[in-house]
Amino acid sequence: MVTKILDSISARLTQRTSKGLVNALSVAIGDGTILEGSKLPPIRIVASELGLSPSTVSTAWKTLAQAGVLRSDGRHGTVVKTRGGPGPTRYRRALERSIPFGLDLSTGVPDASLLPDLKPALNSLQQAWVSGSYLDDPIIPGLSDALRADWPYEVGQLAVVDGAMDALDQVATHLLHFGDTVIVENPSFPPMLDLLDALGVRTIGVDMDSEGIIPAQLEHALTMHPRAIFLQPRAQNPSGVSMSDERASQLATLVRATKVFVVEDDSAGAIASTPPISLGRFLPEQTVHIRSFSKSHGPDLRLAAMSGPASILDGIRERRLLGQGWTSRLLQAVLLDLLTRDESRTQVERARSAYAHRRQMVTTELGRRGIRTGDGDGLNLWLPVDDETGALVLLASRGIGTAAGSPFVTRDDGTAHLRITVGLVARDFAQVAGDLADAASIASSVGPR
Repeated sequence: MVTKILDSISARLTQRTSKGLVNALSVAIGDGTILEGSKLPPIRIVASELGLSPSTVSTAWKTLAQAGVLRSDGRHGTVVKTRGGPGPTRYRRALERSIPFGLDLSTGVPDASLLPDLKPALNSLQQAWVSGSYLDDPIIPGLSDALRADWPYEVGQLAVVDGAMDALDQVATHLLHFGDTVIVENPSFPPMLDLLDALGVRTIGVDMDSEGIIPAQLEHALTMHPRAIFLQPRAQNPSGVSMSDERASQLATLVRATKVFVVEDDSAGAIASTPPISLGRFLPEQTVHIRSFSKSHGPDLRLAAMSGPASILDGIRERRLLGQGWTSRLLQAVLLDLLTRDESRTQVERARSAYAHRRQMVTTELGRRGIRTGDGDGLNLWLPVDDETGALVLLASRGIGTAAGSPFVTRDDGTAHLRITVGLVARDFAQVAGDLADAASIASSVGPR
């Protein structure tokens, strides 16, 4: 068995580096030559037989362990993990609940009463949008112009896809390979982290301050040779942080000297109070910018747009031809109407103001109770708490559902948080803030008010 494993790795080893060893073992596992549950030879034997240094093998094994491919079994050595099917593990943990709540602030969804009315857009649909051809342009006439009018930088190519997560899936699948390293924000969005886990990618969490990810930490993370950086440039979920112009320039300076791609998910879109921003203004050939319309115009539209270099978008278009081909032109026509109709634009502006007001009211009340959360933007609030479980239980006992912070965390710093969908707090601001403040300071004893 040992000889077979070493021969399988050796046959696939094209670079005598830790990354080359990661790729060789990954391919051998992927094609079934090395089976899940197999015990690997000791590091010294692998190093000796393959002509590598023990440190090179150790680094490769560590990378694969962090990617969830290998596990250390103590004195029994290193074993290829038996993996279950990929799924939304973190996402389920963030939203798990056993009882209905009078006020559910766990979801991260927009207030349905603040979405624009779809009836005028649906009534205006014409037979011309019902295509009888597979060969029509994947973006309907007029939609590209409407998107470019509010895009954060001048772009050559745009694509329309089936929501932000579809865009992230398409981009990640195109860019990344098993065992690659990527940089993500800390905290970050659980479904995206689940997607990266499913692809067998190692993630490095970089902390944020009030202006975005911290440049010094990014600079250090770039020394680990990542393939891409995934970030949310405004109204970040869960923190509400929006990147400043100065921070975008600083980050672009660091990334410019590398071959790293920046993948931006502007999931808040038009309900964010912060103006659109992107590193694409400085690095158009290294940036993929995704704009979602779920929060602003309706989750069931399942629409997002993205820009990026031709080397990425062309490949994604070709791959989509083997699947859905294009995003429904009927839905695109609805979006075009919503983006250009004065009444719909006014409704979105009203929603943006309402969300900003709700956040301000809750954060002001929290501040009066000694809880500092920062200004932030968008639907969500990152609430620091003394004890995550205690805070969840206390709020549940008062009829308030919230999301545990741990599934959002990519680098544990010993602090605890809850993700609060503050955009759904439409009234009783002082009462809700009082409950949140009580939960923030709870440690071990919990109970109803």
